Amino acid sequence: MRRVTTVTNVFATPGRGPGDEPAGRADHEQVVFCQDHRSGLKAIIGIYSTALGPALGGTRFYPYGSEDEALADVLRLSVAMAYKNALAGLDHGGGKAVIIGDPAQVKTEALLRAYGRFVASLGGRYVTACDVGTYSEDMDVIARECPWTTGRTTANGGAGDSSVLTAMGVMHGMRAAAEHAWGRTSLRGRTVGVEGVGKVGHRLVDHLVEDGAEVVICDVSPAAIEAVRARHPQVRAVADVEALIGEKLDILAPCALGGTLTEHVANTLTARIVCGAANNQLAHHGIEKLLADRGVLYAPDYVVNAGGVIQVADERAGFSFERARAATTSIFATTGKVLAIADADGVPPSVAADRLAERRMADVGRLRGIWLGTMGSA
Repeated sequence: MRRVTTVTNVFATPGRGPGDEPAGRADHEQVVFCQDHRSGLKAIIGIYSTALGPALGGTRFYPYGSEDEALADVLRLSVAMAYKNALAGLDHGGGKAVIIGDPAQVKTEALLRAYGRFVASLGGRYVTACDVGTYSEDMDVIARECPWTTGRTTANGGAGDSSVLTAMGVMHGMRAAAEHAWGRTSLRGRTVGVEGVGKVGHRLVDHLVEDGAEVVICDVSPAAIEAVRARHPQVRAVADVEALIGEKLDILAPCALGGTLTEHVANTLTARIVCGAANNQLAHHGIEKLLADRGVLYAPDYVVNAGGVIQVADERAGFSFERARAATTSIFATTGKVLAIADADGVPPSVAADRLAERRMADVGRLRGIWLGTMGSA
């Protein structure tokens, strides 16, 4: 096995939010390259900040075109996790890992266990969980080599499917945005367009229908659309994202891949609110200002989709669904606070969210500089 570690700052560089361009390694506390020739493992672990506690973030298993592409992704994603965890009120910093390769072709028990040993070698500085290409069953395998693993199956004492609380958290954020925009939290009679009805999106549709919203959906998978319409025949489906954007919507909920909010979308969208589960919804830095200039209220994705990380973080204390669900309700208040700060400071909500996260990282992180004395001394 081979490991190369780059250690830079003791704490993260302030003032860089998840909407900015990918950070360089100099902004991260630690970047670890992991390789095991026998199993075929090639992975990168990025720790952006441990100011609030051990870095927490999922492991993405993806066939990147190059190591540079994988590195850019892990650096960007680990920054986003630091801000998401801070805004969720968790005692965790931000980290992320990527395994390079097609999981359908190269994922094996040996590879996952080799990866687990590399995570374990960090001594708890990084806690891993599921992400694109990895599942709870994979976390069970990794946990056989590494105690700093979350998102395991319920059969193994884990939190299981984190999409349950992710969808619930997005609904809390959406209600907070509705209250800010229209003065009431109910979505009854509002038209909501949901892009992507997979693991999280279909659960969000359930919440929306229950609340009395009119729902329009799109997805690249006909099976996913049919599954939703089998439960909710009143839900209408359109061909694609372009058709969805063309609908007269009150709320757009991006719940598929990132980058939905392009300049074209920002300039043509009729919805008053954008609030969804997808990560990295802004196609590039500056889109949030275009939305704000057109009066579109953007609830930052890393604020409202934190239910999943709240769920897996709770597993570290011995998982309680009720406790995690109660913690997820805080997304309503946090979203409202972010939107209020944005109005008061005259900035887009993503800038307000970044400032709130950075304030918590600075205020709580500095407490680690308070000397506690020698534990157990007379």
